[in-house]
Amino acid sequence: MEAVHEGSAGAHDEPARLVTDNPQKGPRMKYVLMFVETEEFAKRLEAMNESERDAAYEAVGRWFAENSDKITHHAHLAPAHTATTVRLGDEPVVTDGPFVEGKEVVSGYAEVEVADLDEALNLVRSWPACPVVEIRPVS
Repeated sequence: MEAVHEGSAGAHDEPARLVTDNPQKGPRMKYVLMFVETEEFAKRLEAMNESERDAAYEAVGRWFAENSDKITHHAHLAPAHTATTVRLGDEPVVTDGPFVEGKEVVSGYAEVEVADLDEALNLVRSWPACPVVEIRPVS
């Protein structure tokens, strides 16, 4: 099955870095999956009772366990309001909070090694949580 990709290739596009050539698995490419929370998703999660929230977190745990052969590292990030942003220039300016106030925020990430972008897309299709996942090749 071939994936449908939106957008167009540009001069800045780089292929994922080939990280291994395992005889059993073949060539492997490295991607980072960034899990993006929306305001709507955060509100739904907040409105859940404890057992619903536990079930949601268990589904995420199962996803990581079921895909552990492809995931090389992953982490959940602290909330965006805990960020510190440094704007470089003649005089660096340090501010509390995220770089940009937005309705979507990266809440975690996973680094994966897969055969190609199509395998990364198939992996993401089964993600049970945040409604947006950005896939970026590691160069």
